[in-house]
Amino acid sequence: MRCKFNFKGRQIELELKEMKGINKFLGLMTYRNDALLFNLNNESIHSLFCPKFLAIWLDKDNKVVEYEFVKPWRFHVKPRKDFSKLIEIPVDKKYKDILS
Repeated sequence: MRCKFNFKGRQIELELKEMKGINKFLGLMTYRNDALLFNLNNESIHSLFCPKFLAIWLDKDNKVVEYEFVKPWRFHVKPRKDFSKLIEIPVDKKYKDILS
């Protein structure tokens, strides 16, 4: 699935792997090299067994609500504002243009 959003003053367009069903719970624990999309509606996440990643929370209009570089082994990660989607981008040279 392709997704467009503005991030740090730049228009970003990414090919995302949408996480549904059981994959929603596996995320970057399993798909370590892909940018992932979750429809979460204000649910918290964890980073257990995950590599470091950039979390970008979006509202229903794909506007960035908040973002954070998430380190491994955190039990509870959630932005202060309401959101409907989450993009997880692994800190990897494949995504260096977005991460810089």
